[in-house]
Amino acid sequence: MDVFDAIAARKSVRVFIDRPVEEEVLNRILEAARLAPSARNGQEWRFVAVRERAMRERIATEAARQPFIGTAGVLLACCAQTDGRIMRCGQAAYPIDVAIAMDHLTLAATALGLGTCWIGSFDETLVKQLLGIPPEMRVVQLMPLGYPVDPAPVVKGRLALEEIVHLDRW
Repeated sequence: MDVFDAIAARKSVRVFIDRPVEEEVLNRILEAARLAPSARNGQEWRFVAVRERAMRERIATEAARQPFIGTAGVLLACCAQTDGRIMRCGQAAYPIDVAIAMDHLTLAATALGLGTCWIGSFDETLVKQLLGIPPEMRVVQLMPLGYPVDPAPVVKGRLALEEIVHLDRW
């Protein structure tokens, strides 16, 4: 699958097959995240790959209150080791850099037949406590990763290019 096919096929998966993610597949997907660009090449992203079912389920029910998260073969806690640097444009670098790495990760997962779902609704303090993440780290997102029950792509409602693109000036 080329990158354009992966972009078109990527969807939010909330129902997973009860199947572990093979270590070599997980490593390929994490390698895609590692190769992502970042502001000043800071590479602030850090990942905790939770493979243990009991911990995935605990995070899903206690910290995120979204039980489906625990059914994926892996739950990724996508973190930032950051100095809180603000880019010249006024934006904090770390959430953008982690999001870019996560996007690489989602596309790699899709290309390899796995599904993901971006999770922003969770208790960061509790996730840190459960996973032993140091207090100075930020947990930016959670991402379940696994084999989807339904691998078929879905039709996505998207605005037309004419509605989102301005050429030369607004």
